[in-house]
Amino acid sequence: MEFKRSIVITGGAGFIGSHVVRLFVNKYPEYKIINLDKLTYAGNLANLKDIESAPNYRFVKMDICDFEAFYQLMQDEHIDGIIHLAAESHVDRSIKDPFTFARTNVMGTLSLLQAAKLYWESLPEHYEGKRFYHISTDEVYGALELTHPEGKANDFSAHEVYGDDFFVETTKYNPHSPYSASKASSDHFVRAFHDTYGMPTVVTNCSNNYGPYQFPEKLIPLFINNIRHRKPLPVYGKGENVRDWLYVEDHARAIDLIFHEGKVAETYNIGGFNEWKNIDIIKVVINTVDRLLGRKEGEDMDLITYVTDRAGHDLRYAIDSRKLKAELGWEPCLQFEEGIEKTVKWYLENQEWMDNITSGEYEKYYEEMYADR
Repeated sequence: MEFKRSIVITGGAGFIGSHVVRLFVNKYPEYKIINLDKLTYAGNLANLKDIESAPNYRFVKMDICDFEAFYQLMQDEHIDGIIHLAAESHVDRSIKDPFTFARTNVMGTLSLLQAAKLYWESLPEHYEGKRFYHISTDEVYGALELTHPEGKANDFSAHEVYGDDFFVETTKYNPHSPYSASKASSDHFVRAFHDTYGMPTVVTNCSNNYGPYQFPEKLIPLFINNIRHRKPLPVYGKGENVRDWLYVEDHARAIDLIFHEGKVAETYNIGGFNEWKNIDIIKVVINTVDRLLGRKEGEDMDLITYVTDRAGHDLRYAIDSRKLKAELGWEPCLQFEEGIEKTVKWYLENQEWMDNITSGEYEKYYEEMYADR
């Protein structure tokens, strides 16, 4: 079968990546979608069981730092689009092991850029019809002040806001953790490849995502699982840190739109216009889990355990994504309350998936499957 386009999605077995892969495989049968993933602890092909046999889908196990292998893949598959999500992304892990984050997030991105540059420049059409799309984070911008009292109406919606400022596309980078520093560096490399070589790039910075298939070291799936098993819910500091939350399928829709219609060399912020203090979102999760499990609502509030705050813990992130709405017409579809309900239901109904993740059995399976490859 001859395909109209051949697109690599890196990190496609991870949380956000699997949603993007599924969307592209189902929406664009005329595209060949190559899911490239190293299958580290956060990558799980069980996230894509429903599309693994699709005729336009291929999985490739590969480290993005393996320049030679990726360059060969570019040539073999005639890749004309790269959607780059593969990254080490957990702040706590970056504090303990910054070298891994620098290797994957910085050198891995550089490896992809250089392979794409060499292959695309070797073609008669050069960069025409090509695109390198790099997905980044709001954490590269640093932190915002927490100044407004609760209850103040958001400039964008009926949700609360907690400060006067928002991250916009021109906000100065000011990363505070090894994770965000590594992502900031990778962002700069992507922009440099456009400025230096004319590569058609685009960068997006997104707020916190939530939804199905998220690795359970992240706040929402971790707490859902702990509440189910009545384990402590560790809250950093007083739980006052504020984050902007976006349902993962809304993020995938934005990626689809920007990949196809975003302007070359532009940056787009993707946010949910949905600020929550950590302690407040935790209480919503507790109430929702308790209700869906048939417990008395709020019964498990006593599981909240306050622990020493994380080093360099940014107080507030808040994304202004009005540029994306104005230029491309995107905005979130799912209200937070509906998104949390869907998310909690999914984790409660997919306990086998959760048990497989928390036991580490899936990692052993992949180690054996790919041992000789």
